[in-house]
Amino acid sequence: MMRAFKMPGFLIGFILAGIFVLAAAVSFFWTPDAVDTVDIVNKLHVPDAKNWFGTDHFGRDIFSMIMVGARTSIAVAIVAVGIGMGLGVPLGLAAAARKGSILDEVIMRTNDLIFAFPALLIAIMITAAFGASAVNAIIAIGIFNIPVFARLSRGAALSLWTRDFVLAARVAGKSPAHISFEHILPNILNLLIVQGTIQFSLGILAEAALSYVGLGAQPPTPSWGRMLAESQTMVSFAPHLALFPGMAIVLTVLGLNLMGDALRDLFDPKIRRDRA
Repeated sequence: MMRAFKMPGFLIGFILAGIFVLAAAVSFFWTPDAVDTVDIVNKLHVPDAKNWFGTDHFGRDIFSMIMVGARTSIAVAIVAVGIGMGLGVPLGLAAAARKGSILDEVIMRTNDLIFAFPALLIAIMITAAFGASAVNAIIAIGIFNIPVFARLSRGAALSLWTRDFVLAARVAGKSPAHISFEHILPNILNLLIVQGTIQFSLGILAEAALSYVGLGAQPPTPSWGRMLAESQTMVSFAPHLALFPGMAIVLTVLGLNLMGDALRDLFDPKIRRDRA
């Protein structure tokens, strides 16, 4: 893993993503100002020495809101990717172990069905039933991540089931489940890490999109997407309201994508040879 830090793309991405992870961690203990305090007298202040990113239409400090908003976005993305990995990988391994069986068909056709519904549409359906909240946004994004990891793990596992070490394990009498988790999973872990990084960045984008349309974290919890939604009618005379949360989303996603791209190059010798 230390080799990754020698790659400029990974290092830049790590720094960009690390800044917002650090901001989210620090926000648990300290922010420059309280994010739930309304100060109408100081509303729509431009950035200055006191309010580095200015204030919004309620007089709240935007820098503080971005710090707490990072906590919301990262938490939603981590849990959603965890749901996708935790359910998708075992399903993909099971489908690969039983290739051509009814189980394989059921798993893959169910994945196709989920793929037919974008995360936003899933969120709308969940919200209609249970109401808008960060928890429901996590569920929607997590459900959409399941077929991503299931397809990836199944495709990668299928190429390993014909390898000699797997055949040897089968001859030794090991069960398909034992082989999948003891021999197959460690050999596809690199691919899952890369995909997890990419899905993490997409999770942050999805959370921002859901909050933008009012289906994510609800007030008074700060959210980058809702900050953008609230600023859209005031961009002409207070552009800082959209600039800073927008840049937070762009830089975080850019950093994670740079890390994912670098890890893909690191774990795939063929790509390294082609680029060389």
